Amino acid sequence: TDMAEMLKSGKLPAPAKIVQEQVVGPTLGEEAVNGGMLAFTIAFAVIFVLMLVYYNSGGWIANVSLILNILFTIAILTALGNTFTAASIAGLVLTIGMAVDTNVLIFERIKEELSHGKSYKEAVNIGYRRSLAPVLDAHITTFITAAILYYFGLGPVKGFAFVQMWGIALNLFCGILISRTMTDWFTDRGKHLEYFTGVSRKIFKHAQFKFIEGRKKAYIVSGVLIALGIASFFNGFDYGVEFKGGRSYTVKFDQAVKNEDVANALHSVFGEHPIIKTVGDQKHLNITTAYKIDEPGMKIDSLVERTLYTGLTGFLPNGLSFEKFDADYKIAQQTVQPSISEDLKRGAIYATGLAILAIVVYIFARFRDSRFSIGTIISLIHDVLVTLAVFSFCRGFMPFPLEIDQHFIAAILTVVGFSMNDTVIVFDRIRENLGLMKGASKESIINRSINDTLSRTIMTSFTVFISILILFIVGGEVTRGFAFAMLIGVLVGTYSSIFVAAPILVDFQKDKPLAEHKAEEKKERTEEFA
Repeated sequence: TDMAEMLKSGKLPAPAKIVQEQVVGPTLGEEAVNGGMLAFTIAFAVIFVLMLVYYNSGGWIANVSLILNILFTIAILTALGNTFTAASIAGLVLTIGMAVDTNVLIFERIKEELSHGKSYKEAVNIGYRRSLAPVLDAHITTFITAAILYYFGLGPVKGFAFVQMWGIALNLFCGILISRTMTDWFTDRGKHLEYFTGVSRKIFKHAQFKFIEGRKKAYIVSGVLIALGIASFFNGFDYGVEFKGGRSYTVKFDQAVKNEDVANALHSVFGEHPIIKTVGDQKHLNITTAYKIDEPGMKIDSLVERTLYTGLTGFLPNGLSFEKFDADYKIAQQTVQPSISEDLKRGAIYATGLAILAIVVYIFARFRDSRFSIGTIISLIHDVLVTLAVFSFCRGFMPFPLEIDQHFIAAILTVVGFSMNDTVIVFDRIRENLGLMKGASKESIINRSINDTLSRTIMTSFTVFISILILFIVGGEVTRGFAFAMLIGVLVGTYSSIFVAAPILVDFQKDKPLAEHKAEEKKERTEEFA
């Protein structure tokens, strides 16, 4: 109203127009927040225990770093007046899963040096120094996707990206500076942290899996998955209300109802079949309709709501008034005009394209070899297409909605960042081993590099997967589609970094040697390796 009055006083022909309106009842909002916080707590507890089981006393360093990371993140977000929404809580849960990655990278490198016979002090120094480049590469690529998401995103997506950017920045601070300071405090006093347990000492010890030799079979599997991803554009998707425009209502019923019966009843009043989705149980339904969406205005909103009430009369208590229905049975409402849905579509396309382009440019600048960038592009496109294929061909078979909405776009870009994280770690080790394994074939070097980083890959993927799985189970309906996309993305991203990105280095431009480190870096690393 204030804005409209100011515009009128300036005699500008620019009337204020509501393009998006969302009303959430306190019950649904409370469930979303409680579910997100429960997921946050459980994920933190699980990862806390996991670090101790896998890294012994070194796990305490990772856990203290994790606690400080979370406290700093919450403190900064609170100081900046950030609103904690379901998407923000999802960003915090994901931050927990990714926060341990820095310490996992460092600890795995320290374990390698200890296995080669280095003293604890030498192993710690080399471990932190050699881990710095891959840690920075992984976090910068992930930060790039979050920044682009923040710039182009709207509403909850912007909040998710904002939390993720702060989480990544503080993760570098806590994972490198604070962890190193605490480790040096013990080392300077002649006390050494243990990084092995009975479990971690045996897992992936001297792993020599022949990943590259099985690449042709992997190519066939990936080809089928990519074909399904392309076919998904012809099969279609269920678009969220943000992308197609419409009015969405969440309604509760006293008795369980069938989606099909409700859809048929509403078809008689709307003249079209609305999209009906279950929210938690059959007593809570989300009803989305494009009925009169091209006719904005408060009177039209009221008309559509009364039409909804008329269509649902047979499923509501006898004699229930419209006022009672509006106050007690309609627990959430969302309206998006087609104008904002076009902005969201355009922003989503720009965000995805720019994120991939920016990461590819960064990879080329870091590795100075186009094959690393080509492997990155194919790997990222592979991951996005597989996730799209799941959301296209599995819709209607899941007990929860698989919609293409703002949360899905956040998930896709996070998948891109996570996949890049893993791919960059493998690429960094390949480039390092090129200077250490003179005369060896590319197949041997890449196999060695994948096996060297396998423990880190599994640990990081497992912690992120567990965090997202907990969010999926207890986080509530608001973030379930987002969490499902992330679960698929974590699995596919781990697969593609090993079986898609790395093999391309072998088969593309076979006769051309791969780029190596600079001469002085190779000399230093060769001396350390010896």
